[in-house]
Amino acid sequence: MQKSKQWNVKGAMRLAGVFHFLHSCGSACLLPFLTLYFRHLGLSASMIGIIMASKHLLALVWRPSSSVLARQYDKRRTVIVGSLLTSALVVLALLLFPSAGVQTESGRCNASQPDVDPTTILQRTTVPWQSNTTVYSIDQTSVNTEQPVETSTLVTSNWSARGLRSLEKPEQEEDPHTEFLGSLKAMDAQHQMFFLVLIVMGLWEFMAAPLEWTADDGLYEYLDFVAATDRHNSVKLWKQLGAAFGNCAVGVLVTSLFCLTGTALEFYSYTVFMTLTVPTAALLPIYLRKRERPTSGGFKALQLVHGNSQAILCAVTVILIGMVSSAVSDFLLWHMQDCGATEIHMGISLALAHLSQTGFAPFAGRLSRFLKYHGWLLVIAVVSLALQCLYYSFLWGPWAVIPAQLVAGFGTGAFWWSVTSQSEDIATPGTEKTILRLFEVLSLELGAAFGSLAAGFVVQKFGVQVLFQGMAVTLALWSSALAVLKWKIPRQRRINYSRLLAADTEISESESDQEKDWLETAMEDARRNNKWTKDKS
Repeated sequence: MQKSKQWNVKGAMRLAGVFHFLHSCGSACLLPFLTLYFRHLGLSASMIGIIMASKHLLALVWRPSSSVLARQYDKRRTVIVGSLLTSALVVLALLLFPSAGVQTESGRCNASQPDVDPTTILQRTTVPWQSNTTVYSIDQTSVNTEQPVETSTLVTSNWSARGLRSLEKPEQEEDPHTEFLGSLKAMDAQHQMFFLVLIVMGLWEFMAAPLEWTADDGLYEYLDFVAATDRHNSVKLWKQLGAAFGNCAVGVLVTSLFCLTGTALEFYSYTVFMTLTVPTAALLPIYLRKRERPTSGGFKALQLVHGNSQAILCAVTVILIGMVSSAVSDFLLWHMQDCGATEIHMGISLALAHLSQTGFAPFAGRLSRFLKYHGWLLVIAVVSLALQCLYYSFLWGPWAVIPAQLVAGFGTGAFWWSVTSQSEDIATPGTEKTILRLFEVLSLELGAAFGSLAAGFVVQKFGVQVLFQGMAVTLALWSSALAVLKWKIPRQRRINYSRLLAADTEISESESDQEKDWLETAMEDARRNNKWTKDKS
């Protein structure tokens, strides 16, 4: 007789936790600092906004499509391992690009730069394509060396040799049928850099995007097969802890080794962690239901959201939150750098936000019961994000961001708790996960794309402080409207019969166990009585 297969759920969850911890570590080492690196390459704020928006839009289309294809052709593990390896290699191509603009040194490596004369004066030059951005050219004049010279922004030799000289050249007549590479050569250094970075970022996102949904779907179906889907949310804790560790570790390492490696250490750290994740990906528990066609769960989720007024209100809020969160993610570190912050300040502040978000979970249930309706948590989250943006606009030092980051974790936790509860309210059996994922896509991809694009042009035109203040006012107005609408619109909650059936099954099992215990006790008493009767006779 063939021995039945045993399912080690605890071991599978531990392995999944290690996988998500390592993957989140790698992502946190690089993704939050990308816009700073693009700034180092000399790209303008509007260019960076276009690059990040393109990244989100590509993920919006390719991530769900790749997940369906991997499931349909039973190639989930191949997709996961391939995504890890290819993304780890492709991202290193960004290190091949020389700086074409401003390089902020922050005075950390002056001693290691003998070519720079300490008696130079940095003169401001306005760049034509950046109305509020200045570049500093070097003027060899004598100054009083006894007075300390504040280190500002140094111009790289690439900019001096190519960038400024290309601005002075008159535009040459070009053949309208010139190939793409020829047109790149005709551009100035900054626009060349922009298109090259855009191409590499698109290729990198194409390689990295399929991983998250593919791994998550495989684990969820494995747990669903063994009736343990309630443990699926435990991997979120490991994601937050991994992100916090990655932010903090790379911040400390880059600051300590900046004079040796610069910011390239962020890219190498990403590659190392992605490579370390490969062995766990090869053993990751994945179960595929064979002979099963992919269902149109996304269309069903859209119908359920469209048919509920509270869900539509939640969807609008989710998109707005995604826009603001993306703008903060793209340009908060810019603002911190302008205030004198280094990577260690940035890494620790980002890590605190993740840790405070994990600390919200134990209090979520009590707070929701106190408010009597999870929808008010959504209002609190919007108000919290408005206060954060207002606070960000008045930063005065490297560590000044810490209080806002602690509040950010609390607000983010309240936001997703409310969105999850809203998904459960309108879900039919089997659609809870799909509806929640729909809200995640609206926030993290669609809203983020609009937010990055708009934020780039606002920062280009008015500056970072105006961006944060404008977002604070917008969120404050929406929080007031949201509270009124939440109060006016009646709450419609769909009865989830599958949960009632599961609860009834648990009650029935407990009752049957009690009956079984009573029957066994009675039989034992009967045996004792029979034995006592025989002994007496």
